Amino acid sequence: MKPVILIPTYNEAVSIVELLKELLLLHESIDFDVLVIDDNSPDRTADIVDSQNLPWVKILRRPAKAGLGAAYRAGFQQVLTSASYTHVVTMDADGSHRVADLPAMFSAANQVTNLKRCIVLGTRWMPGGSVVNWPKSRQLLSQAGTKYARIALGIPLNDLTGGFRIYSIDLLKSLNLSTMTATGYCFQIEMAMASVLAGACTCEVPITFVERINGVSKMSKAIVIEALWQTTLWGLARRLRPNADKLNYVK
Repeated sequence: MKPVILIPTYNEAVSIVELLKELLLLHESIDFDVLVIDDNSPDRTADIVDSQNLPWVKILRRPAKAGLGAAYRAGFQQVLTSASYTHVVTMDADGSHRVADLPAMFSAANQVTNLKRCIVLGTRWMPGGSVVNWPKSRQLLSQAGTKYARIALGIPLNDLTGGFRIYSIDLLKSLNLSTMTATGYCFQIEMAMASVLAGACTCEVPITFVERINGVSKMSKAIVIEALWQTTLWGLARRLRPNADKLNYVK
């Protein structure tokens, strides 16, 4: 098993250094690479990553901020050109996804590695999972969003909006990533839906999600509205044309 961790960044100069320090400790016992996908951060996040001089960390410099979905699709496209990796991890740069949860997620992915198409989800809303430093209103919003997406799309997963995941390379190769259009956090919902349509095995691992301390959250009302609207459209499409979305997402 050889994973690569994709970390999208925009103005994460402080938090990315802390995250790389934690990953360096884990790298002593687990072999993985890191690809930081930077959207031309004004705070020179990309230059700071380069200055760490870590041979297993690469940087993908993008010309401008274009949203989470676009950043991840660019990262997928780059790593899929390599024959080195078996799995791709998606992880936030702001410290909300704990490095301490990665070994359990790697273990889960390793146990189902004989199943070519698989996705491991780091899940907040399941026994053993938790959220730290979120107000109750934010927790209810996230739980309601996942519940609505589960009902609308018919996907029995507990954390459809979470972004801490591991995808097998075989699963990513089976998807038409270029047809995906979601830009904000609803990209996570779109990827979960596409993975299920591709017949991927799913495994959920409880994680502790920690609200960021440094920097500014990228969450906004517009992102929430986008996710709600797009999920509704996907749900209607799946009911009216049950096979159309599979043809769209799966090669």
